[in-house]
Amino acid sequence: MPTLPTPRLTVVGAGPGDPELLTLKGARVLAEADVVLYDALANDELLAYAPTALQIFVGKRRGKRAYSQDEINALIVEQARQHGHVVRLKGGDPFVFGRGREEMLYAETHGLATAYVPGISSAVAAAGSLGIPVTHRGLSEGFRVITATTSSGELSGEVMAAAQANATTIILMGLSRLQEIMQLFARHGAAHRPAAVVQNGTLPTARLVVGTVATLAAQADETGIGAPAIIVVGDVVTLATTQATPQEAATILYQYAQVA
Repeated sequence: MPTLPTPRLTVVGAGPGDPELLTLKGARVLAEADVVLYDALANDELLAYAPTALQIFVGKRRGKRAYSQDEINALIVEQARQHGHVVRLKGGDPFVFGRGREEMLYAETHGLATAYVPGISSAVAAAGSLGIPVTHRGLSEGFRVITATTSSGELSGEVMAAAQANATTIILMGLSRLQEIMQLFARHGAAHRPAAVVQNGTLPTARLVVGTVATLAAQADETGIGAPAIIVVGDVVTLATTQATPQEAATILYQYAQVA
């Protein structure tokens, strides 16, 4: 009688979009998987690393959610007990607003061994792929990464805290609240601070809208830029690769200095 495989879960970061940004360890673990549960933000090309595994989409596309979080948790345990090694493939890094540890804790309480493979976070890589560093000498001495909303859907208190700081702010999952977020920054004296929206960072389909806190919401609406996207607020935005001239970047910095 064949020995049943040990039920276990490995949470793997798929990176920010470009399939070549998956880690070597992530690729190895995918090749060892019996089941892969993958999200919409995980590039489908990565599934080629797990050709023999059962592949189940559990993400959200075009407003339709395949599974609730509770259903995903239960599916992890069910598939692990039935097949063995479940790989949970999640976009970016699973521990940056990705519920990676939450899923591991659930699996552990149900007797599964767990492991974690970090991924490159879109919080840094998406902006960086278009020339925007999260820190830069003379422009930013630090950065913060926040989610736009709380678990109940309200605007996070961290947004207000970020609006009152000079560090670079990276806001995830906030595009639908962009106008509200920018208004909050403006109320705290940051109307002329450089700001940007980056869509599909690291991919050939990447799009970038650059402006200021005062103009960004209108620009994003006019261009039709959409999710998945991150919002970047800070002087480092002036380093974006699509800035037309150094003079324009200097003008934005000058305007910010006048209201700071």
